Order: sequence, then C-alpha cells, then structure tokens
Amino acid sequence: MSVEVIKPEAGGGRKQQQLDQERLLRAKRGFSTRRFDPATAHGLSSRNYRPRAGDLVLAQVVHVGQHKRIEQPDGRRAHLFAGDEILVAYGNRYAPDQFEAVVPSDLGECDLVAAGGIAAQVVSQHRNMSEATRIRPLGVLLDAQGKVLNLRRYRLRTATTMPAYPPVMAVLGTSMNAGKTTALSRLVLGLRRAGLRAAACKVTGTGAGGDYWMMRDAGAVLVSDFTDMGYATTHGLNGQEIEGILEGLIRHAVTAIPDVILLEVADGLLQPETRRLVENPRFREWVDGVVFAASDAMGAVAGAQLLQDHKLPMLAVTGSFTASPLAVQEVVPALEVPVLLKTELSDPQVAGGLLDLLKSELQGHEATGPL
Repeated sequence: MSVEVIKPEAGGGRKQQQLDQERLLRAKRGFSTRRFDPATAHGLSSRNYRPRAGDLVLAQVVHVGQHKRIEQPDGRRAHLFAGDEILVAYGNRYAPDQFEAVVPSDLGECDLVAAGGIAAQVVSQHRNMSEATRIRPLGVLLDAQGKVLNLRRYRLRTATTMPAYPPVMAVLGTSMNAGKTTALSRLVLGLRRAGLRAAACKVTGTGAGGDYWMMRDAGAVLVSDFTDMGYATTHGLNGQEIEGILEGLIRHAVTAIPDVILLEVADGLLQPETRRLVENPRFREWVDGVVFAASDAMGAVAGAQLLQDHKLPMLAVTGSFTASPLAVQEVVPALEVPVLLKTELSDPQVAGGLLDLLKSELQGHEATGPL
C-alpha cells in the first residue's frame, strides 16, 4: 500500500499542526481503531487531501443522529454529544439494514456510519434508519515524517510458514442478522463443553466489537477479525485483498493450537465481497465444511443449494428462522443436512459431532496444502 506524505504548505492558515497527545487521548475512540498506537501520531493535517479507506481521522461531532454512542476498543459504548472529538477511520460500508456509504473525496463534513467508528458519506439507507450522525473531520493523523497514518500500518505480522493447520469450518448466511455470529458462538460454546479448542475469526464486515466479544465470551481460545489485518471495513476490497485477510487470519489462528478454526463471513451470499469469496477456488481449498444461517425458510433452502453448487460441503443449516417450528418443518424435508437450533449447536455432542464429521474425511492439512 502506498503511503502519502503531506508536506507543510507555505503561508496560509495552520493546515498542518503538531498533535497534542493529551487531546488525542481524550478523544472518544472507535473500536475499528483498536490496533492503532497513539504514540505513533505526531501531527494533524486538514489540508486538501483525498482520504483513503483506513486513514485515521480526528473529527468533531456536529449533530447526533442514528449512532448516539461510539463503541470503544474496550467494548464500552460512550455516549456522543455535539462538540465531542472522536478518533475514527475512513471506510466504505455495506449494510442493507442500515447504511450504504463510501469514503468521501475530501476532508469535508461526512457521517459516522457505524458505532465501531467508521467515517464515510452516506449513499443510501434503510428507511427505518434515522439521519446519520454528522461529523466534521479536523484532520488526518500524521506520523513524525508527515505520513498519513493508516490502519494497514498496525496489521498483524503473521508467520510465512507453518507445518499444518486444523479443520476449518465457515459460517455463512443469507443476510445481515440471519444468525451467523450466534451460530458460530454457539458452536464455540459446544466445542468448549466437549473439551475442544476453537479459534474464531471474522473475515469480512464492518469494524465493531459485538461479534468479537460474543465469540470471546463463548470461550474461543483466540478471536481475531479483519481489523487485525489492518482494515476498518472490507466493502470495496478486491479479491486478492480479501484472500489476504483470510490467509492471515488462519495463519494467526494456528498459533493458539486449536482443534478447529471457525470463520464468519459477513452479510449474505449476494453481497459482492462474500460472493467473490465463495466463488474463489482458494476459499474452497481452505474451508472443509459450512454451517449456513438463514432468516427464513426459503433463504435456507436456496442458500444451501447455492453453496452446494459451488462445491462447498454443507454440514448443517441454522439461523433465526429456527425460532419458528413451522419454518423448520418447511426446511427439513427440502435438505439432506440437519437443521440445528442454537441450543443444539451449543450441545457438546452435536458440536463435537460436526467436527468429527470433518475429521472423518480429512487427514489434516500438510504444509503443501493451500497455505
């Protein structure tokens, strides 16, 4: 990734200035910036600049709208008030239930489009959403050499080689709020109850702590997501970048010596990045089995069929539709894989049985495998 150096402008106003560390530490900081080291920030620039996804920006709240609180790196949601200074990252957002938003073309006023601290310009929104919280960028952060600080600078450095990695199970779904994180966390819980170690990784999405903390609370021996790989969000990334996130997270997960690696892929199968990932032959090499989460019966059947068409081995179907016994009755005869309630996923015999099903078909991945 190229890094832009912002040089001081001759004359004019103070478009570039030294950054008061106390001021930076007082700012309410978004979860998406959790890997950022404040000690690396030395300057602030508000000169004419086209921000890029991942650039760190100090901004002031102009008007509190949809997002009335910002989720901080420790998980606490701090209330927002007009005039507050916040530390967030620029990023694109794809959220059918909330906002579609893009990185703006300048440092003018824009929107806080996610509680995890994403600055962007709203393009469209769900009609149930209120007006986005409006923010005024005060400047992008600079290092001691005048380079714009971007989250990519703080990404995990993973090993280049490893002897083997355990079975990998992916959780995909029909859409936002289909029950993917619940399914993965319940699987973590069931595996832990069976005496097994599960590492949990979220490959795509928008930087936020809700999923991260649920996976940790369920007992995952390691939890990581795309923000650990230097991305505030993954919408708009190309296939190579998404593949790099997936590979990096798997390499990192191996360090915890898990019995299984669980991956969550955000949004639904029709979302652009998810679709490209599912269609990627490398994804099919890495993933040994899929649990599919759906919000309705038709989505469960159609989504399972789509995954099977892409040669991804189905293990089970679950999701929010299982709250309805009638919906479950509709799905069961249409599929050859089990339909599991969240309580069943957290049962040690069921969760352990899913892993045994994978192991019965695998001898483990050798170093000559896809990684």
